[in-house]
Amino acid sequence: MKQAVFDREGSRIRWTEAPGAEPARVYLHGLGSMSAVYHAHIAARPELAGRRSLFMDLPGHGLSDRPGTFGYTLQEHADAVAAALDEAGVRGAELNAHSMGGAVAIVLAHRRPDLVSRLVLTEANLDAFPPLTAGSSAIASYEEDDFVDVQYARVLERVGPLWAATMRLADPRALHRSAVGLCRGSDPVMRTLLEKLPVDRVYLQGEHSGELPGRETLEAAGVRVVTVPGAGHNVMFDNPDAFAAAVAGTD
Repeated sequence: MKQAVFDREGSRIRWTEAPGAEPARVYLHGLGSMSAVYHAHIAARPELAGRRSLFMDLPGHGLSDRPGTFGYTLQEHADAVAAALDEAGVRGAELNAHSMGGAVAIVLAHRRPDLVSRLVLTEANLDAFPPLTAGSSAIASYEEDDFVDVQYARVLERVGPLWAATMRLADPRALHRSAVGLCRGSDPVMRTLLEKLPVDRVYLQGEHSGELPGRETLEAAGVRVVTVPGAGHNVMFDNPDAFAAAVAGTD
């Protein structure tokens, strides 16, 4: 496990790392998750082995610290990841990012283009104010103290055992603030940033999740959108072969 300071209080963002060749592959998880759980089985596959791989836990999640004074906006998450990559000596990384992590990755690529050479985004949030059926909107609909004191435990009971296994490791206040920040989005919004980024961009959409809104506009901007058969939101679990091919660039 490695770590880097990301705020004035000395709070640390942490990651686990597998050594290998550059450019590094950096894996970012979604809301209430952690990176190694969602991505280590992918990075270990033969077609991906041998590359330096960093499994980054965002502030408030997994192994990372959870300061009560941190805002947990997309920009603040992105700056924390940048601090980690600076500490690790990473430049021009390939970012493989899921859900909220994808939104963070887009903001990071915009704010620190020296750190990112490629984006593989899995059902990343591209727009502000997602529908109420989205997990982030459901969490953000509560007042912060109510979520921390009462609703967090209820949400853990509703989300199912897979998501609950990692969500219970997230600080409830950090989880709520991250959800609020995700719903507010970035400025400009993530979709606009993604369309303008001058790097290789792949967007994975699970077949069971339905058609990606605005797909034609993204493709016109040079984003390669791939519909993954037999997959829902967690493409890396539902169709690991297709996911690994996208990360390897052989799909």
